[in-house]
Amino acid sequence: MTDRGPSPTQEKSPTPSGRDVLAGFLVFLIAMPLCLAIARASGYPPIAGIWTAVIGGIVCTLLSNAELTIKGPAAGLIVIVFGAVSDLGANFGSDLPASERAYLGYRLALGIGVVAGLLQVAMGWFRAGKLAEFLPLTPVYGMLASIGIIIIAKQIYEVVGVPADKEASPLALLYGFPFKLSAAPWPIVVIGLTGLALLFGLPLIAQRVTWLKRVPVQLVVLVVAVALGAFFGLGDRETYPQRRPSETVEAPTEGVAPHFLVQMPEVLKNPAAAFAFPDFRGLGSLVGLQYLLLFSLIGSLESVLSAKAVDLLDPWRRRSDLDRDLMGVGVANALASLVGGLPMISEIVRSKANIDNGARTRWSNFAHGLFLLGFVLLFPWLIHRIPLAALGAMLVYTGFRLASPQEFVRTYQIGSEQFLIFVGTILATLATDLHIGILVGIALKLLCHLWNGAPLASLLKAEVQEMEHPEGGTLLVVQRSALFCNWLGLRRHILLALEKSERVVLDLSQTRLVDHSVMEKLHHLEREVLDQGRTLEVVGLDDHRPMSLHPRSARMKV
Repeated sequence: MTDRGPSPTQEKSPTPSGRDVLAGFLVFLIAMPLCLAIARASGYPPIAGIWTAVIGGIVCTLLSNAELTIKGPAAGLIVIVFGAVSDLGANFGSDLPASERAYLGYRLALGIGVVAGLLQVAMGWFRAGKLAEFLPLTPVYGMLASIGIIIIAKQIYEVVGVPADKEASPLALLYGFPFKLSAAPWPIVVIGLTGLALLFGLPLIAQRVTWLKRVPVQLVVLVVAVALGAFFGLGDRETYPQRRPSETVEAPTEGVAPHFLVQMPEVLKNPAAAFAFPDFRGLGSLVGLQYLLLFSLIGSLESVLSAKAVDLLDPWRRRSDLDRDLMGVGVANALASLVGGLPMISEIVRSKANIDNGARTRWSNFAHGLFLLGFVLLFPWLIHRIPLAALGAMLVYTGFRLASPQEFVRTYQIGSEQFLIFVGTILATLATDLHIGILVGIALKLLCHLWNGAPLASLLKAEVQEMEHPEGGTLLVVQRSALFCNWLGLRRHILLALEKSERVVLDLSQTRLVDHSVMEKLHHLEREVLDQGRTLEVVGLDDHRPMSLHPRSARMKV
């Protein structure tokens, strides 16, 4: 067992302290470059990412009870948001010049973001946070891995300062990248590759040099990149003409210029340049409705899953009200989109850094938002010195982590059928789009269950018999199968039983099949119940054959 900090009896609810301010400051150092990078990769102006984190930090702190999660823009939504900007711009502004079409797409996406935020509020109000439990885990991981590959395919061009073909597929972008290198300005290549070397290398060195773990690698990349940019004179050329904030600037074949740096307006001098306002016409189109569904559902799914994961890391074992948190995120999303910001979620990497840096309450999220606000108001000139190649390197690194080879190995270790679903979801997403990819993954999961003998009648309904256990407590006997698609019903039976008894025994001996998602979710539920001072025991799997050596692989009765 790892040390999870003080027990609930030692300090049930820690009070805000200077540790929250310090943790918020350190998270701000990590968040700022990521906010800029994610916004630009999404087709939004870089400052949009800052507004999202500022609003998420302030509003969600006041509305949510998620103590240690950091709210802000996330790489997992880049593909959806950029798709909305591109498709809506093409749908409503096909006759406009490229720059005006991109800016129109941005404002139309803001309109989608406002209504998606309101839908998230409604979902939280009607306690729909639990619907995230319905999706199987492997297709979700496959979706995230495919997003990682798409991010790499697009941002690797930014690393070397050459334009990417906006219409090309991710695989075509990867294939065509070597042929573009001859046009790359060598100073940008040096900055971008140095950033990648630091991002991949410093964490490896930190495994042996302990104090390096306390230094945000993103901050090191920023400092080095700004220094290299000054050395190469990236900002010394004469000022270029003003462009729409979401326009993609094509790089020249030689030389360097200020458009290789982050474009950041001076908010205090020119507030009008720092904000944009939504256009709601997209809601009347089929394309707009498709992205409304993706914004609200995928954003909610990622946010709820991240909040649950952060709760498991909380040293005081506090549990967030996921419905209340979803309402807070929804309000913040609507407000952010009203002023030109990106959609936000509970972001797990920044939340983990928040915990590692000693945060105790949700006021660290508030502090990180205030630090971002102060920095963008007082030091826009310093943000303008950041090379875009450094931001591209950070996103390539983020994409690699989403689609890490370790994810492929881990999935294969869980079971060959899970690997098939994982790879199938990725290929379907890369060949089509995100919502088709996730539907293909779920369909593959259902087909695997039917192939392994799951009764058709048990796909949507959990059959559970409840009785008193001879040794005390409640006994729940599950019939036929326990699958991701009937997990909500099974979970409801378990939670109702726990309200009446402090000990619940879940007997799976009568099931034909127990899938990986249920095994994983039962594992997490056991931990949550134990933290509440109750007991959930899972028994009856002795006659089931595991699909692999992984402890939470699917089980099929012999």
